[in-house]
Amino acid sequence: MISRTHNLIAFASLTTAAVYFPPGKLTLATVLVALIANAVGSLLPDLDQASNRLWGLLPGGNSTGKILKDALLGHRTLSHSLLGLFIVYKITWWLFPKLFNASFIDPDIIALSLLNGYISHLCADGITEEGLPLLFPFKWKFGFPPIKALRIKTDHWFEHLVIFPGVLVYLGWLIYTHWQMLLKIV
Repeated sequence: MISRTHNLIAFASLTTAAVYFPPGKLTLATVLVALIANAVGSLLPDLDQASNRLWGLLPGGNSTGKILKDALLGHRTLSHSLLGLFIVYKITWWLFPKLFNASFIDPDIIALSLLNGYISHLCADGITEEGLPLLFPFKWKFGFPPIKALRIKTDHWFEHLVIFPGVLVYLGWLIYTHWQMLLKIV
C-alpha cells in the first residue's frame, strides 16, 4: 500500500476504536498528539524504505533512511513482523511516559494511537501480493487471502479505485452515524 492509503486506514481504525472503546474525557492536546502518533505509526513499518515520507521530515533524513534500510535488513523484514511490533510496543510504553507530561497529554492514549497505526499498516500490507514475514527471521510470508494471486498489487488500480474510496466511504459513514459521540470525546 502507498502512504496515503496507510494513513487513511490508520485514521479509520483509530476512529473505529474511539467509537467502540471510547477513551473518556481527553484534552485537546492529547487528541492532536494522538492523531499525529497514529499517522506516524501508520508509516513506521516502512522506515526500512529510504523513500518513506517520515524520512523527509527530518534534516538529512533521506541519507539516514538509506543507512537504516540496510540496518533493518531490507523492506518487509523485521519491521513487518510480530517481533518488530513487539519491539515498537516495548519502546513506546517505555518512552512515552518519559516524553509526555501526563497532566497535559495522556501517554497511554498516545502509545495506543501509535500502535493502532502500526497494526493497521501490517493488516493493510497483509492483503497485498508481497504478504508479511510475521515470523521473521523465518522467511515465510503470510497474507489474506492465503492464495497470493488473489491479493492486491501495491499502488495499482484496485488500491486507488476500490480500497481508498471504500475506506473513505466507511469513514464517512462512521463519522456520520457517531458524530455526537465523537464530538463528546473531543
